[in-house]
Order: sequence, then structure tokens, then C-alpha cells
Amino acid sequence: RQKNYHPEGCIVVDNMKAALATVPNDEDGYIIGGGEIYELSLPFTDKIELTKVHQTFDADTFFPKLDLFQWQLLKTEYHPKDERHPYDFTFETYVRR
Repeated sequence: RQKNYHPEGCIVVDNMKAALATVPNDEDGYIIGGGEIYELSLPFTDKIELTKVHQTFDADTFFPKLDLFQWQLLKTEYHPKDERHPYDFTFETYVRR
């Protein structure tokens, strides 16, 4: 959105196709948000690594709801809170059907 934003050492693009074109064909690209970026990237995505934190927070940005007819839950891994993590959380891996 900022036309003159060019931080040192970064590639700046203004659309998802251009962003994905910067990822070499033999590597996985990762999209790390926020909410609007997740929404824009879903049509280009074939795998989602999602972390669900089991706590309620005041927030104004959310990951888009997944259409489970398009996505299959492949793996789920629950982690209870511990000395490094104040909340229970679950890692989920989804793949496009």
C-alpha cells in the first residue's frame, strides 16, 4: 500500500502473484499474514500449517474460515501449556482436496 516502501534487503511487491513468483520452484513459500494477506493467498495455497491457541483474546484480525469441502485435515498435534507456552495450543496441517 505504501508506494515508496523499500526496506533494505527486501523484495517489495504489490500483489500475490508477484510475491509467489519470487519463490524458487524447488522451495516452499510461507505466508505469515495478516488477515487480509491470508485471505488473498488462499486461492494460491495447497497446504496450511495452522496454530490454534486455546484461549480467547480481544482481536480485530482473524484467519479466514476454511471451507472444509476444499481442505482436508491431515495432521493435528496438541500441546498443553508449559514453562515456555502460557496457553494450550494445537498445530494443524491442512491440504487442499
